[in-house]
Parts: sequence; structure tokens; C-alpha cells
Amino acid sequence: MKKDVLIIGAGPAGIFTALEMLRKGSQKSILIVEKGVAIEKRRCPKSKTKQCVNCKPYCHITTGFSGAGAFSDGKLSLSPDVGGALPELIGEDVAEETIRYTDSIYLEFGADEHVEGISNPEEVKEIRKRAIQAGLKLVDCPIRHLGTEKAQDIYYAIEQHLLNNGVEMMFGYECTDLLIEDHVCKGAYLKKGTESLTVFADDVVVATGRRGAEWLEKLCTEHGIEHRPGTVDIGVRVEVRNEVMEQVNKVLYESKLIGYPQPFKNKVRTFCQNPGGFVSQENYDNDLAVVNGHSYKELKSNNTNLAILVSHNFSVPFNQPIAYAQKVGELSNMLANGHILVQRFGDILDGKRTWEKELTHSNLKPTLPDAVAGDITAAIPYRAMTNIINFIHALDHVVPGFASTETLLYSPELKFYSNRVNMDKDFNTNVPGLYCLGDSSGWTRGLMMASVMGVLMGRRLAGR
Repeated sequence: MKKDVLIIGAGPAGIFTALEMLRKGSQKSILIVEKGVAIEKRRCPKSKTKQCVNCKPYCHITTGFSGAGAFSDGKLSLSPDVGGALPELIGEDVAEETIRYTDSIYLEFGADEHVEGISNPEEVKEIRKRAIQAGLKLVDCPIRHLGTEKAQDIYYAIEQHLLNNGVEMMFGYECTDLLIEDHVCKGAYLKKGTESLTVFADDVVVATGRRGAEWLEKLCTEHGIEHRPGTVDIGVRVEVRNEVMEQVNKVLYESKLIGYPQPFKNKVRTFCQNPGGFVSQENYDNDLAVVNGHSYKELKSNNTNLAILVSHNFSVPFNQPIAYAQKVGELSNMLANGHILVQRFGDILDGKRTWEKELTHSNLKPTLPDAVAGDITAAIPYRAMTNIINFIHALDHVVPGFASTETLLYSPELKFYSNRVNMDKDFNTNVPGLYCLGDSSGWTRGLMMASVMGVLMGRRLAGR
């Protein structure tokens, strides 16, 4: 098979590459290859089974058209200060301008016009004052909340638009390798069950998302694609009652706070806050179960959840940060018999595990019902755990009650961004014909920046 442009991965970066090519009037033939299924066929059985059944061959929450974005909380961060290091590559002005343009596309396809975090400047000042007193930095970031269920409708509309305008999609096909000859990328090898297929293309765009970070890292090593180990985030998903987060939820919707707590002074940050949301489980190909959070537009819980992540940057000779984080996750999974581990903050401070009966006595009821009560400190490394504990104490000054005894910590929360591919501002790698986009490239984090990267890639390919 021969195509002008082959896009591997139907997440936001790949989707917006194809979409922008169409908007620029490109007549090039485009093929999007996706390991999962079309968005309308994605189904997580947990709504019926009430517990994760570890779907095979992949988790429907993380795999399929629109990637993990469609089944996550669906938040668009409208600031170049949030979402990874892409502005370092393309420039702050270009990033800000392209965010506005990309946001307008989401609005065209049905995104909510309301923007969170911009209507109460005086209250934002008060929250920032408390953050400063606690030694934390509050990052202002307007948020457009799509919602888990509404995001699926938006991406379905985009999917149909692409199909109706000649973009070909092949679902259920896994890319096993890149076709590189004389150090030039000329296509990719695909597999679906027992069927094997070679696709030749003038331009190959790898946009496999956070889930594909480890796979891309291996390919970079095998084919001499220049890259460097980046940051990997290890942390927990924290859950509290909505009453505790009431002011921050109302004023900011998502509080992005950064600190460097004693004694290690590693970067620790909050991420993916979900007012009235639900803690969820996601499964990777290697049977690693990780925790995440969802927030719907209509369906609400009594709790708010958010991630607290500790950034790890390793120096020589160690160069396997993804493998390191996976080992931490495997330990947590082992203690929870393949599930997510949960512990009360007060029990951590008391040096004891949490028991199931203790969870039933609290004001706070877990929104992940099949999480296993236990001891997350037996799995999370001392340095990371100390950072998390001290950061929670600092957050308690900004949000009184956050460090209460019954606050729940779920493990493992892991973010793999380790393989930062070396490229120029036009996303050229050192292998002609090959481009790497989105979270798997190590340059973006989240829906908006991955979409922005796709828009810029689409413009470049349309103009060639």
C-alpha cells in the first residue's frame, strides 16, 4: 500500500494533523492507523461489571480513536504555560496563537463555550496569596472543560468529518516497526491478528500518545533516532470531599500548583483536577494498572480528585526512566493483587496500613469501588513519598482540610514522558521522512498541546 502521509496513532496529535491538512486544502492521500477501534465502538465494561476486567488485547479507556483523551476528563488547557515543553521548541508566541486557533476548532465541533478560571480575579489573588505563604506557585490557566461524555461526541464528529473528506482509517492495526532504508523513513510495518501489511509513505507521523512512549523509545534506540531520556512522573491520585475544595473548584476549576518541598526540593505539582469527578483505573499492554481521574459534564460525585506528581530526572549512567516508573507501578499492583491501591493520609502519617472497614467509617467514600485498601508506602520510593507528604502539608495551607486523616491516596499514578525526540521547530527528526508528535514524543502533555502540535504538523505537510 502506498500513501502520501501515514499517521500512526489516532490521538489528538494525529487527528489534528489530518484535520489541518484538510483545512489547508491538501489533496494528499492520508492514512491513519490505530491499534484500537473507532470511537463509537469504544466501550469500558466497568460500568456494568463495577470492577476492571483487564480487557484484552488493550484497554478501551486508553486505546482507540481520540486516544486516552476521549475517555479522560476532557480538559483543554488554554495557556502555553501548561502542557509540556512545546513552546521551547516553537516559541511562546506561536504556541499561544496556535492554542487560540486550535480552541476555535474544538468550538466548531461542539465544545462548551464556557471557560473556567477567569471570572473571579480577586478570589484568585487570595488563593495565590495562600499559595505563596505555603511556598507554592499557582499557575493561572483558563480551562475549557469538554467532559468525558461530551469529549466523545466532539471526537466522533471530528472522526466522521475526516472520513467524509477522504481520510482513510484502519482500525485494529498495530505498528510493529518502521520501514527505514538508508536512514530514510519510507513507511511502516503493520499487523492485525495473523495479517501483515507494509505501508509505504512519503511522510510518516508517529503520534502514539503517552501509551506508546515505551514503544517509541525502543524504536528510537533500534533505528538511531536521536532522543534523550526526559522526565518521568511518579505520584498518587488524591481524593477529598467537594466541600474541602469548594472555593478552588468554583474559582479556578483546576488548581495548578507547583512546589519544591524540603528536603529533596524535587519538582512536585498538581495535575488533572476533577471537581465532582471519579477516580478510574487504566491498564497498559504489560498488564500494568494505573490510576487516573474522570470528570463528566452531567454526572457528578461528592468528591474531587487530582494527581500529585513528583518529577524524576535521571543522570548518567541510568537511562531507563520509563522502566523505573513501571517497576514502582508493578509493586503497587502486586500489593493490590492487580488492582489500584488506596490508603488514608492519616494512616500514612501513623505508619499503618488502611483496612477496608476504616474506609466505610469516613465522610469520604472512594469513587473507585474496587480499589484495594492497603499500604502505598510499601511500593512508592522513600524520596517520592516524602515529597508527596510534604507537598500535601503545604497544600493544606492553600486548601484547609486537604491534609485530613480521611484524605485518600491512590497508587500508582504514573506519567511516561521519558523519550524526548530531538527535532527542529518544523518537527524534523534526524531521520528524513519521520516526524514524532504528541505525548509520545516527550514534547507535550495533554489534549491541547498535542492538538497544537498536530495543527502545526498538518500545515507543514499541506504546504509541501
